[in-house]
Amino acid sequence: MSSIRCKTLLHWYAQHRRDLPWRHTSDPYHIWISEIMLQQTQVKTVLPRYRQWFHTFPTIASLAEAPLDDVLKAWEGLGYYRRARFIHQSAIRITEIFSGHFPSDFNAILSLSGIGRSTAGAISSFCFDQRTPVLDGNVKRVLKRWHQKPEALEKQLWEWAQSAINQASHAANWNQAMMELGATHCSASKPECALCPVAPHCRAAFHVDILAEKKKPVAVQNLYWQVDMHRCPERGIWLIQRPDKGIWAGLWTPPIRELDKKPKQKPSHIHQLTHRRIHLYINLLTTLPTGHGQWVRDIRSLALPTGIHRLLTS
Repeated sequence: MSSIRCKTLLHWYAQHRRDLPWRHTSDPYHIWISEIMLQQTQVKTVLPRYRQWFHTFPTIASLAEAPLDDVLKAWEGLGYYRRARFIHQSAIRITEIFSGHFPSDFNAILSLSGIGRSTAGAISSFCFDQRTPVLDGNVKRVLKRWHQKPEALEKQLWEWAQSAINQASHAANWNQAMMELGATHCSASKPECALCPVAPHCRAAFHVDILAEKKKPVAVQNLYWQVDMHRCPERGIWLIQRPDKGIWAGLWTPPIRELDKKPKQKPSHIHQLTHRRIHLYINLLTTLPTGHGQWVRDIRSLALPTGIHRLLTS
């Protein structure tokens, strides 16, 4: 990689980077939480939740000691709740295996639940200044365009990413700069080559559209769920905790039954997931509920899926 491109990109990042709270710390606990939150979630959604998280769980120890329900509640609204479960599992592992201190060894970081090679690279570079590259979607796109190789596979991309960071003067800033460039001027849908600081060193500059990868359309699965609603003026609403696996794992909902076919009436609410569209139909019941569950007077006390929360408050 051109040393000029490296210096130019780092200079651009120093001048134009967005002011984000996780860029003002090298605390591995804070960086870890930010990296997990930012997986498949937009920055504007993460910002208020990131700040609130550390009011609720100021230390890894407090996170490890908290009931899983409290962790899921703190994650409410961020989606992909499996990430919250992984965070809780990892916090417990850190307290038990690493004496409560976030590990600095790359392989030890990689051993934590929910942390892959790219996330481990981010944490080890941002916190411990190790030359471990990040290869998220933004960085992949930048590298493919720089090398004019839209078909490049993971192995090649990792080699390019490692070669680039080896030449950078500051590992943490390099990873941040690559992600920032991909999130701004080198975006997937509207690349701004005229504003890109390293356009003169990019083989695909100003004809990125030619290199656009054709994405296969993903079929959306429609699900039809009946929501059995037991309400009692004195007790509230009857909720059960969903199984540890599957959609909305571990969250609280009224009893739900999947329907074999689409009902004739309009749904009470439609909740869109990445590849699923859940049609919710309220079934008001006057009988007493059965099975494991509890009466809840204030639904703010438990972690509910966004779709159920909207259904109950609409």
